[in-house]
Amino acid sequence: MKKFIRNTAVALITATVAIAAIIVIKTLNHTPPPFSDVAEVNIQLDEAKLAANLAAAIRFKTVSYQTSKGKQNKEFSDFIAWVATTYPQVNEALQLELVNQSMLYKWQGSDDALKPILITGHYDVVPVIPGSEAKWQQPPFSGNIVDGVIWGRGALDDKSGVVGILQAVTYLLEQGFQPQRTVYLSFGHDEEIGGRNGAGAITALLKEQGVQLAWSLDEGSFVFDGIFPGLDALMASINVAEKGSITLDIVATAPGGHSSMPPQNNAVSDLAKAITKLQDNPVPGGLGGLSTEMFDNVSRYMPFTMRGLFANQWLFGPVIDRQLSASATTNAMLRTTTAPTMLSGSVKTNVLPIEAIATVNFRIHPRDNMQSIEDYVTQLVASDTISVRARGGINASAVSDWNAKGYEDIARSMREVYGDIAVAPGLMIAGSDSKHYGQVADNAYRFNPFVLASEDLTGFHGTNEKITVANFAQGVRGYIQIIRNGSEQ
Repeated sequence: MKKFIRNTAVALITATVAIAAIIVIKTLNHTPPPFSDVAEVNIQLDEAKLAANLAAAIRFKTVSYQTSKGKQNKEFSDFIAWVATTYPQVNEALQLELVNQSMLYKWQGSDDALKPILITGHYDVVPVIPGSEAKWQQPPFSGNIVDGVIWGRGALDDKSGVVGILQAVTYLLEQGFQPQRTVYLSFGHDEEIGGRNGAGAITALLKEQGVQLAWSLDEGSFVFDGIFPGLDALMASINVAEKGSITLDIVATAPGGHSSMPPQNNAVSDLAKAITKLQDNPVPGGLGGLSTEMFDNVSRYMPFTMRGLFANQWLFGPVIDRQLSASATTNAMLRTTTAPTMLSGSVKTNVLPIEAIATVNFRIHPRDNMQSIEDYVTQLVASDTISVRARGGINASAVSDWNAKGYEDIARSMREVYGDIAVAPGLMIAGSDSKHYGQVADNAYRFNPFVLASEDLTGFHGTNEKITVANFAQGVRGYIQIIRNGSEQ
């Protein structure tokens, strides 16, 4: 017996040492790729002029409201005229076609045999939340530049993208640059309300002309600074897909009656149980495919302990999944998310409702689709008193190739501008005009070459949207390199 115990103990110790050795070796090998083949660029720009142009663009109140009521068409037409006046080289060298109030530029390449590329952004913005104006440190459409910061709606979403692209093309034209591939530039006027009359119409035009793009680049992710958990280095997350969306009504029915004689269960209580069940049973997800690739790339830049976890997913997979699922940001990258957003019930305080409705929005991960989510929810909550009604939606996009030349061109450009940073394919958890442009592109990428820190997040569709002059200028350098590298054979 003693011999058996001794042999068992030796075996356990040997196994433990072997496992520990495997963990350490895998962690030591889980390092960033070599950086020696990429040289940082030195691009001199007039940063004050760049800032002044973005500030001027912000002052146009090109607001997209959910309905056409309230839209100020003159602001849109004035912005288009401003682009023509402010960027004469672009308008002289490139061919412009107005599609409704969106702009499509064509920069003819020297080799028609090469598929063209598309660089795009949108110049419409969301409204300022009524009553929140006083919370802005600078008026939301002032374009004020204070202490090296440009303030106003569109500073991040997405006039910085539009103006940044125009500045980049102007710089390249002044340098005498001639693209090999034809380069299209597209500036949408209605992205914030779905892009149907802007990007959608431009996509239809390109289809009609027989244009098939090698790749497109739209707004999306950024160069993250301190946003990604466990990562101290800058990270360029180049989104290769975007989530879809479906909205479902969870409907509870009951006989109704007077509130003075409530039954044990009524429509509201049944509905509450159904919503709780949805919240307690999120759509299955986890690492796999795109998510695995993203975290594999990013984790190589993390401290040793964190690298050890991701380098040894065979052992720590469940731990990683729990930790990532606990954060709203990373959880959204792992699965289709569930968000109850609207409730309706009785028409009067003392009347039991015959119908109570919860509206739930699901952002669909590429591994799922609208039908699979509707089926999952129905199976989970449907009963004699609970039914599920679909309001409509859109499936997630296709996942673009992160090994293709277009992705590599964008990644290389970011390292030429920002140095040895982490670069990884990502998933856009919101929507973009790429749902249209992707129809005529072999690959559709979503990325803005500006740095985004955690304190900037509330600016998106919120208050105090802003960007520093230095950050904007660095993003322009990013666009210069993306166009330069991307338009080569």
